[in-house]
Amino acid sequence: MTEVERTIGTPDEAKEEPADGSGGDDAQTASRGRRRVGVLISVAALAYALDLISKLIVVESLEQHAPIRVIGTVLQLDVVRNRGAAFGIGEALTIVLTAIAAVVIVVIARIARRLYSAPWAIALGLLLGGAFGNLTDRVFRSPGVFQGAVVDFIAPTHFAVFNLADSAIVCGGILIVILSFRGLDPDGTVHRD
Repeated sequence: MTEVERTIGTPDEAKEEPADGSGGDDAQTASRGRRRVGVLISVAALAYALDLISKLIVVESLEQHAPIRVIGTVLQLDVVRNRGAAFGIGEALTIVLTAIAAVVIVVIARIARRLYSAPWAIALGLLLGGAFGNLTDRVFRSPGVFQGAVVDFIAPTHFAVFNLADSAIVCGGILIVILSFRGLDPDGTVHRD
């Protein structure tokens, strides 16, 4: 930066390297990226852990038992093994659904490299944790690897039975739609149309 630019305060002033030679923007960018990726990983780990623990408890306590009423007949806990997608659609496509979950995980990992937005980190963390939760069922539950049935247990009246991974995926998806409509990108930039 020239002395004239420094004197008149041009936009390049924000890019000026600190006197200590620490690299300025590179250090700030790396720091911002780590923080947002940390948020993504933390949210994903929490969503995954809650889903995994809830399924272990439900399978151990409720499978082969009568449903438990939580709120009268409006909401019950009832174990259902789902080999398909949401609402039991596509039961013959378990391997395809497993591949889709794996692709989602890879895409989120690629986006994470340029993730500077905390709201996006939360949304993608929810998607990642939910995808890992259901993928774990598809890989490790019977009838076999990549053909396992997902454990669903939250059963509202007149609605599909679902689990916490499904809830995380839906909440993450809704948050992504809201962020997109507000013009916020994963890299932290905001655009107005």
